[in-house]
Amino acid sequence: MRSAIACSMTVIALCVGLALTTSSAQEAGGSSHGGQIEGTWRVQVTLRNCQTGAEIRTFPAILTFAVGGTLTGTSTVLPPSLRNGDFGIWQYDGHRSYSAVSEAFLFNGGAWSQTQRITQAITLSQDANTLSSDAHTEFFDTSGNLLSSGCATATATRMSF
Repeated sequence: MRSAIACSMTVIALCVGLALTTSSAQEAGGSSHGGQIEGTWRVQVTLRNCQTGAEIRTFPAILTFAVGGTLTGTSTVLPPSLRNGDFGIWQYDGHRSYSAVSEAFLFNGGAWSQTQRITQAITLSQDANTLSSDAHTEFFDTSGNLLSSGCATATATRMSF
């Protein structure tokens, strides 16, 4: 009898824990407008001189912000044999502001040579169909030592039918 009561109490505790977790996730996403960034975006990235802001190069990219705070992406900055896709996380910072961080592996002659880390401050438009971003990028060797860094801005349009 005691084991049946203990088992019932464990089930109740698990249900309460699950309900609290679900409620917290909904507050972080839907009710706080954090989920408005979710979806796939066509991005135009502009690499910039960090000191002067001068444009260096522009290229297209695609980013997908998923439910739960993950992101994936790809760009045309380098061919797939030299750079894999972006994998990262995002969070809602309040009032149409988001932050994101992603990483990609860089290759030289087929061997992993560097990791690129991109940190973004993102602003979503009032209608939630465009966004702008200021980004800082860092390049690390395979031991995690910082090799170089750079700056970029981006604008994006939500992908739709």
